[in-house]
Amino acid sequence: MKKVQTNEAPAAIGPYSQGMIVDNLFFSSGQIPLTASGEMVNGDVKEQTHQVFKNLKAVLKEAGATLDTVIKATVFIKSMDDFSSINEVYGEYFSTHKPARSCVEVARLPKDALVEIEVIALVN
Repeated sequence: MKKVQTNEAPAAIGPYSQGMIVDNLFFSSGQIPLTASGEMVNGDVKEQTHQVFKNLKAVLKEAGATLDTVIKATVFIKSMDDFSSINEVYGEYFSTHKPARSCVEVARLPKDALVEIEVIALVN
């Protein structure tokens, strides 16, 4: 097992790591729309989703993976009313490569984020 940590994504805000590599699989912690310096993106759900993907790309890169090697994504959203907006942004990052995905509405996310995404990817 190997812990993944990069300064290009927000630091963990609790007793967990940004991600873990086990054999040739990378498991990310959920990424919310915090900047690398830890500031919350207070924009609309699309802006927040873009920041989440910026964070995911950073931890994937540190792990030796990319969005193209993601095999499963789990999307947590504050409101199912935002599903189409989040899905639109999601489709910009996963346009040809379409990993398996789950999407669930939750009562509340850390820092009152509107969206959180975690991924599992193959590492090189």
